[in-house]
Amino acid sequence: MTSLRAFTCDDLFRFNNINLDPLTETYGIPFYLQYLAHWPEYFIVAEAPGGELMGYIMGKAEGSVAREEWHGHVTALSVAPEFRRLGLAAKLMELLEEISEKKGGFFVDLFVRVSNQVAVNMYKQLGYSVYRTVLEYYSASNGEPDEDAYGKYLFYPTLNGKVLLCVPGLSLCFVYREKVKVVVV
Repeated sequence: MTSLRAFTCDDLFRFNNINLDPLTETYGIPFYLQYLAHWPEYFIVAEAPGGELMGYIMGKAEGSVAREEWHGHVTALSVAPEFRRLGLAAKLMELLEEISEKKGGFFVDLFVRVSNQVAVNMYKQLGYSVYRTVLEYYSASNGEPDEDAYGKYLFYPTLNGKVLLCVPGLSLCFVYREKVKVVVV
């Protein structure tokens, strides 16, 4: 049976099977340690019964509470190729969304490669919408051109009829209080 648990420092030496995927962003050890120190509840790993790491999600809380921009952000979500198509990524997303909502977040956002149609479609099925395209967000290291990213968000419908409003050209989203209105950008 798969276990979902908090990511630990020791996992940094065991997750190469997940990070070797070309679509997975790989960071330096200090970056992962920063997330473990600041947002440990947003860093979750899935472990197979034999101890092999199957996938992980790494996120954080950010924004302004006063301006109702406080939200969860998905920094990385990856599942090892041999464990894909089991619903593991959706389960990890669900856990991060629950944590964000418990922490008072108004929504969850993330970035995804425009070319990663499997992920784009999964996020759409999970209720996420594209609110902007960020040109050349992902750097290419092999001489290829940099790749664009979709900025996606999911708002919590439990906010008493409040709807997330995204403003074109700005890198922020906020809750629109007065009317139920969705703006497509």
